[in-house]
Amino acid sequence: MFRHQGKRRTFKNNLRIAIVLSFVAGIVNLAGFLAIHQLTTNVTGHFALFINDILEFEFSKGLAYFLYILSFLIGSFTSSLLIEWTMRTKKLNIFILPTLLESAILLLVVILTDLSTLQSPNTIACLLLFAMGVQNSFVTKISNAVVRTTHLTGLFTDLGIELSQLFFLKKETNSKSIISTIKLRIHIITFFFLGGIFGGFLYMKIQLNVLIIAALILLTGLIYDDMRHRFLLAKRKYRHKKMA
Repeated sequence: MFRHQGKRRTFKNNLRIAIVLSFVAGIVNLAGFLAIHQLTTNVTGHFALFINDILEFEFSKGLAYFLYILSFLIGSFTSSLLIEWTMRTKKLNIFILPTLLESAILLLVVILTDLSTLQSPNTIACLLLFAMGVQNSFVTKISNAVVRTTHLTGLFTDLGIELSQLFFLKKETNSKSIISTIKLRIHIITFFFLGGIFGGFLYMKIQLNVLIIAALILLTGLIYDDMRHRFLLAKRKYRHKKMA
């Protein structure tokens, strides 16, 4: 799920990565909101508040929202930059570095908060938005824009369009394709919701330390994916030797 791209990528690949990353995004969204009362997975609302503060000449308040937006943008840019660099060097799976970076940022927030060196809600928001920018960029890249996991507006829009198309389908192949896409959207929405419930419940117990679990889920998914890839390669080589 962290490896195949383009025509090699299957529906199952997209479904697996959608489940993992939407669950993580749900955790970050609720934990961030409960900790600092700001949305930390998307920038739509922050953009509206930024414009409002500019219109009211509250430039210092507007600056914070501008930094939120910029953090998400820089996260997306950094993720894409790492992917392009890795593609050129051909030394690693191109999605390893963005996934490790996101995990590191989530852990950094926890460490700095526990050490009482990170008291600024704006800094926490910027770090979490940066991490979500990283995630949204690499999942968009890996799935060819089929999967997006950090916000739901576009998902509900696409889901509404696809549900309406079911009433006018004539070919069975088109029906199967749209039903598969609807299934994918529903899984993303469901696991974003479940991640939020999970993150909100654990936040009441362990505060922002819940982000450690989000990071571990990312790392576990990456390690599992790599081990599964190695196993399948070894299995394929064994079959070729046996046939030879």
